[in-house]
Amino acid sequence: MARIAVIGAGMGAMAAAARLAVAGHEVAVYERGRTHGGVVRRLERAGFGFDTGPGLLHLPAVYRDLFLKTGRESLESRIELTQVDPASRHVFADGTDVSLPNASRAGVLEALDAALGAGAGERWSALIQRAREAWDATRRPLLEEPLWRDWQVLGRDPYPAVRGRGLAGRRLFGRGRSTAPGLAEVARRELADARLIALLESHALAYGFDPRTAPASAAVLPYMEQTFGSWYPKGGVRALADALYERCVERKVRFAFEAEVARIVGKDGRTAGVELRDGRVVDADFVVAGVAPAAVRALVDGGDPWPEGEVRPESGPHDRAPARLTVCLALRGARPAGAAHRTVVHAADREAELASVFGGGSGTPGAVCPRPTVTALRPDDPTSRPDEEHEAVTLSATVAPAGPVDWSDDAVAQAAADRLVEAAEAAVPDLRERLLWREIVPPAADERVTGPSLAGADARFLHPSNRTHIPGLYTVGGWSHPGGGLAHAGMSGAIVAGLIVNGDDWRGSQ
Repeated sequence: MARIAVIGAGMGAMAAAARLAVAGHEVAVYERGRTHGGVVRRLERAGFGFDTGPGLLHLPAVYRDLFLKTGRESLESRIELTQVDPASRHVFADGTDVSLPNASRAGVLEALDAALGAGAGERWSALIQRAREAWDATRRPLLEEPLWRDWQVLGRDPYPAVRGRGLAGRRLFGRGRSTAPGLAEVARRELADARLIALLESHALAYGFDPRTAPASAAVLPYMEQTFGSWYPKGGVRALADALYERCVERKVRFAFEAEVARIVGKDGRTAGVELRDGRVVDADFVVAGVAPAAVRALVDGGDPWPEGEVRPESGPHDRAPARLTVCLALRGARPAGAAHRTVVHAADREAELASVFGGGSGTPGAVCPRPTVTALRPDDPTSRPDEEHEAVTLSATVAPAGPVDWSDDAVAQAAADRLVEAAEAAVPDLRERLLWREIVPPAADERVTGPSLAGADARFLHPSNRTHIPGLYTVGGWSHPGGGLAHAGMSGAIVAGLIVNGDDWRGSQ
């Protein structure tokens, strides 16, 4: 039995803790905040409840496996999990409105043809089929296995080439080119329709990727959602975090809150424990750091956890990652029957939005553009409202992070929230008339949106390995391999547990 100290109580950290405890290890979690869940947070006020982190779960199999492996008990025995249908409603800049069914390729094709014109659904389906090829080629190395030691091979984009009809079917782009196309080029050539392009790029934007620089393999993002569905836990995604915390406690994982780790202690060239901010030193055979890799560097006694030749924090998309602005709305009046759980209102000016979030083009990252892409969540969940005569709506948008924008300035946050509310009226037409109050959740100073690892682009979209150069030190969570998102964070916990239990040569479950 080993003693294991886990830094942070995020989803990936708790996933690792539960698995390690079941394997017979003594696990203690040290969290500097007052609660568990990391970015999976919930705001509650006057009988209303809002998810202020992720609002839906994709790839639920990750957490189903976790609960079975840590207790032979189903996830659904702990939380009430339902598929959201339609999966999403989209309102485009020209007013076109389409609702896409959950986990139905044929249904999506039919809906897009009906709303956007004949042929639109087939173009989208063809792209999703090519995304499936990319998914099949990278699912194991980018989701289920530790980061390969020859990770450089993942710098080649697995998105398949498309042959043009002219010039004897020559390759327009793809793996045969010395410079592979990015997501934006794929969208322009394969989809053509500005609304389909907006649909594809909105998935990248939601995960914090700039579609102008993201590799074509980012097409796996809508593929995952369309194939595995969108799921909502009663009580919000926070209910999933609570269930995972309870599972950890049942497996004798010890939690210490408001216990900030100041230093990772080393001895004889390997990790030996952690020192807390209050001066206490906790001995440990292994340390699992559920914090940003850049923060891990500040905690180690000496040496770089990721030396030259490894995927390093600054080599990935971390420093360029945007943030998320959330606005919680308490509304009078019942939620209309048939209202979509999720509606995405697309930006009126793509270039202006991307410049405001990522810079480039005609501007630098800054204040929210006049009409951003806004996601409105309207769960049909009694736990989110005080009674049936009220409704809770959560608005969110991907924005520039703290630094380019001073989110601590209330006037800046209020002005940005006004723009989200104005855009969201396309999703909730009577929004302003029904509004009782709103609460703004601006990005924290160190908060970024981080997406899953992607192949291609010379491996610039990979996350640092979970195993570090320092023996006994591992990293877990959305900033580490295999990247961000609920499912990928959960898989990072499975990978770290596998490495500790089976040794650093472990290559993943077979």
